[in-house]
Amino acid sequence: MDEAVPDARGEPIRAPADKTVSRTVDVWDLPLRLWHWALAASVLIAWFTPTVYDGLHRIVGYGVIGLLAFRLIWGFLGSRYSRFRMVGVRLRAAPRYLWNLRRGITGRYIGLNPAGTLMLVALLVSLAVSSITGALSVTVTFFGVWWIEDTHAYASDAVIVLVVLHVVGVVLMGVLQRENLIRAMFTGRKRIRRRS
Repeated sequence: MDEAVPDARGEPIRAPADKTVSRTVDVWDLPLRLWHWALAASVLIAWFTPTVYDGLHRIVGYGVIGLLAFRLIWGFLGSRYSRFRMVGVRLRAAPRYLWNLRRGITGRYIGLNPAGTLMLVALLVSLAVSSITGALSVTVTFFGVWWIEDTHAYASDAVIVLVVLHVVGVVLMGVLQRENLIRAMFTGRKRIRRRS
């Protein structure tokens, strides 16, 4: 409990429990945020439309290929936190980061943390495999080819598993760091704290 100290007027002044100052900074630019939510909607639509609404499923699949192409380009041309420049470093740090999460040690990252970077790479790869094999499966050459269809099905299932893990991870990190990361992906701004 903080000890109350009177000010010049006799009013109690409480010393702050935390000596940190908080401010927000721009992290995720508008194109990246639009890409993120368009991809999320596309994955959701694609998951519920195969064999029922095949035309819509195909259109969304081609849309995912376009979104992946955009993300690849934006990974080199986008703003600071959109670029892939730290991917290798963060992927190498991911095992230790995940190990430390067991004890609630999260560190502070303005952009993606190592676990988020690992998830980004896993999702991009599985989405690429799923959407490309899906597009191949409707061509004359590969229509009905079992390994294309199986690869598409397994990659699509992997995407859904990864999406669930991604959402759980975002909620967990939000709780551990006392920050609304979902709101940050809408606003593009993230809270950072520094010692006062």
